Amino acid sequence: MDIEDLRFMIAQGEGFRLEFKESFSDSLGKEICAFANSKGGKILIGITDDGKIKGVKSSNQFISRIYDLTRNFDPPLQVTVEEVATILIITVPEGMNKPYSLNGRFYMRYGANSQQLNRDEIRDFFREENLIGFDDKINKEFNLENDLDDDKFNRFIEITKISPVIKREKILENLGLLTETYMKNAGVLLFCRKITKFFLNATIGCFLYMGNTKYKILDKKEFDEDIFSNYHNTINYLMAHLNTEYIIKDGPREEKLELPEEALREAVLNAIAHRDYFSPANVHVNIFKDRIEITNPGGLMGNLTIEDIYEKSVPRNPLLFGLMERMDLVEKAGSGLVRMEKAMNEYGLGRPSITADKNWFQITFRRPELQMTSYEDRIKNGVQEKGGFRVGENAPVNAPVNAPIKLSDLQKNIIRQMRQNPTVTYDTLSDLFQKDRTTIKRNIRILKESNIITRIGSYKKGHWQVFL
Repeated sequence: MDIEDLRFMIAQGEGFRLEFKESFSDSLGKEICAFANSKGGKILIGITDDGKIKGVKSSNQFISRIYDLTRNFDPPLQVTVEEVATILIITVPEGMNKPYSLNGRFYMRYGANSQQLNRDEIRDFFREENLIGFDDKINKEFNLENDLDDDKFNRFIEITKISPVIKREKILENLGLLTETYMKNAGVLLFCRKITKFFLNATIGCFLYMGNTKYKILDKKEFDEDIFSNYHNTINYLMAHLNTEYIIKDGPREEKLELPEEALREAVLNAIAHRDYFSPANVHVNIFKDRIEITNPGGLMGNLTIEDIYEKSVPRNPLLFGLMERMDLVEKAGSGLVRMEKAMNEYGLGRPSITADKNWFQITFRRPELQMTSYEDRIKNGVQEKGGFRVGENAPVNAPVNAPIKLSDLQKNIIRQMRQNPTVTYDTLSDLFQKDRTTIKRNIRILKESNIITRIGSYKKGHWQVFL
């Protein structure tokens, strides 16, 4: 750094990454510690608080005092010191082993000031820096003999194919779940009898609403066992309250849930594995007429964006995630959303929408508008014995695609899009399905000639009507 760079820096004034000191003082260690725990910065010794150059008399002994100070940090920290004119410049990097303490005290940089952290601030700091995971904390309230459910532990052993001849304590220790005689929270979540004895927030709340708002609750259930049981109970709740499509083909009747079960499972597992267990909120599964919302406390980690998490992920609860991986509940981090999207595509449905902020993560599935939900209902409304609706017999506009003629996957997808958006254009369909316009027109012509669809009104102002 030369004198011009120094003057430019001084002209900026003190701030989040710059501090002025007239001379070496007892507070210097606090400032260095605060910068290391924050984003790093520079301390200029020989400058008054109002930015006037006073200068200092430097010596090897003076500089050694600074290095000695930082070597006594916990953990030790390396800084660089240089002299420009009569100003001593200490460059403090952002620490790689946060948090740093000086004489047992922790400091952080807030704006142009360095402050000691109180208990709550230290806790928040550790959480934000991902230094202490909830799942890795020991739980002194959990009694290994009285609170561990043997059936749930044995279930885990069976699923993971761990040899049952090994002593239980040794298995838990090898899994990283036992420290001396204390169970870690990840083990409590998996092997407890009732989760609310230890964590009131670790339940899953399921709600069925009338219509598309939260105005009226038709049904609700809170699952409060271990997280593995809560997961299965939540999936069963979803399957019991979603529509089932009954498809009659040449063989036995096929039952098909309106949304892919695999996608719903991935979303619930994502909420369990990646939620913030420090938050007092629990996981919510909300069933509306038009959508399913699965919401968990805890936003995206670090600087990840929503698009990033389709390719990579930073597990908030790595110990818990590893145990779920052993149970084949989850695969490598970042792959769950890809499998979810694939399952939706195979159903002819779009990618579920994801919203996230600092505190919340939500996956929303749009529900297909199924009107016919049983074989008996279809018979009453004109279903052929071995096929779909009789063409032209007022079949519901949004009924499942099950035609009396054999339809291609493209034709089925065109029908679904016309149901969802009756004004959809050839160009939109072409872009959506990555087919040229001629192919789209040819398939629409086939559907029209089969009396499955018709165009009402002009091609500019009209709309499609689906009879299937």
